[in-house]
Amino acid sequence: MAYQAERLPREKVFRDPVHNYIYIQHRIILDLINTKEFQRLRRIKQLGTASLVFHGAEHTRFTHSLGVYEITRQICDNFKRNYPTQKPGDGLWDDNERLVALCAALLHDIGHGPYSHTFEHIFQTDHEAITVAILTSPTTEVNQVLRSVSPEFPAQVASVIQKTYPNPQVVQMISSQIDADRMDYLLRDAYHTGTKYGTFDLTRILRVMRPYKDGICFEISGMHAVEDYIVSRFQMYQQIYFHPVSRSMEVILSHLLKRAKEDYESADNKNESAAPYLLYPFFNHEFDLDDYLLLDDGTLTTYFAHWRQSSDPILADLAHRFLDRKPLKSVKFDERTKEEIPELRQLIEKAGFNSLYYTDTNNSYDLPYDAYDPNMKKPMTQIELMQSDGQLIELSTVSALVSAITGKFSGDQRFFFPKEMLSSKEDNIELFDPVYKAFQAHLHNDYII
Repeated sequence: MAYQAERLPREKVFRDPVHNYIYIQHRIILDLINTKEFQRLRRIKQLGTASLVFHGAEHTRFTHSLGVYEITRQICDNFKRNYPTQKPGDGLWDDNERLVALCAALLHDIGHGPYSHTFEHIFQTDHEAITVAILTSPTTEVNQVLRSVSPEFPAQVASVIQKTYPNPQVVQMISSQIDADRMDYLLRDAYHTGTKYGTFDLTRILRVMRPYKDGICFEISGMHAVEDYIVSRFQMYQQIYFHPVSRSMEVILSHLLKRAKEDYESADNKNESAAPYLLYPFFNHEFDLDDYLLLDDGTLTTYFAHWRQSSDPILADLAHRFLDRKPLKSVKFDERTKEEIPELRQLIEKAGFNSLYYTDTNNSYDLPYDAYDPNMKKPMTQIELMQSDGQLIELSTVSALVSAITGKFSGDQRFFFPKEMLSSKEDNIELFDPVYKAFQAHLHNDYII
């Protein structure tokens, strides 16, 4: 069942560096933006620790969410203008689906927490499940706004996020290998990091995008614009999202939160003036939605500032390294050279560092494009091109460029360690010089040897 909603007497706009104007035409969209749960996204950075590498990357999940909404609005306009349904089941666009698509696009990231992926890993939270909870819980302002459409509408919007909504066109607008979410974050992240290879021809892609009965496809005449998007995404993962210094700061952040949790579990520090009360529910694995929504990047940063003065030297040092941007160094390793890592950790211990907190391994791999494989645990929706006779053909079967990277993971595995291990006598640190030299003998040209 599709829903309609009140339109504003005059559309409102947000000025945006990526899309120029973001047009708000429905009152429900404006009301959702004004909820406290959505405004919280202003206080959560889109790229987390990447802003410590690319100093312009201060943009937030709030701006990204507006961008995803705007791209989805443009897709709906294109579909309504060029592919309106003529009869039920014809595979064309029913504009009664617009409202659920726009709301899902706007709210798709509302469940993200501070420093999203690191926080999720430490405290076993799930931002997608929390997004669904925010949409469906009667206690949230978001739910109250959605229910103004109908009692069933919150669950309808949530089902788009969960990919169970019955119209695959709506689901694929928000979640597929080429969707409004990915297109906005690639362009937005490229803009704010100052990197040009993340850009692609959004206008052309939207022009060749069209609905069909099983979802969304692209006219074959637009294949080169789609190729450009695939390559752009590949480059952004390699150069931005997998940047070794950003990953190093994530490692420090992860170990900082881990150390704070262990301090809480092992000591009676619950009455200290700087005690992290808002994190206690997460330390105890007993948090609820209200506890989660109290957290943002600023909350954690305030605790980190307190921890810099902690009587626990490891907690204080990790807080200093994170706040003052003192990243760990890293080198690549493979299946053969990972056998050297235990010895490297022993040398790091000899130099006075607790290897549990000052070393780590991290792998970052991305699949630039993947053709559909029903045997995969989570099979991807492949990119389909529509030929002039209306027949569909999968992208990698006609694109030599995409075929070359289809199903091939790109990325690396890295071992992280304190920068001090690269010291020498010239640094006036002679006590551990033999240890440093033994450690450095295992490294060459950014690899463990």
